[in-house]
Amino acid sequence: MLRPRIPVNPAPTSLVAPLVNPTTGDITYGATAVPACDCQHVPVPAATESRVQLPAIRLTPAGLVAVVAGGAGLVLVVGAVLVSMLLAVAITGASVAVCAVVLRSLLNGQNQR
Repeated sequence: MLRPRIPVNPAPTSLVAPLVNPTTGDITYGATAVPACDCQHVPVPAATESRVQLPAIRLTPAGLVAVVAGGAGLVLVVGAVLVSMLLAVAITGASVAVCAVVLRSLLNGQNQR
């Protein structure tokens, strides 16, 4: 019950792959075979010559320039956003520090009176 079993899946050729039980080494076959289809299949012609696989994307020189310019623009925009966020954090930290110094001086002044 606690030993997982891999399900037997029929192959596309309508042959059922056997399942090897890891504990006993027994081979279990699927209960039912996949019936053959009634459709008319056309056999695939054998490739007589090996063709060179072309890349999926073909870039012209203008397209390549556009891709490079777009990438550079994206890097500049992301960099500007990150620098502005860092600047905002720095300004906030400085203002909190100034407020802390002012509050400390005000509270120390009241204790000395």
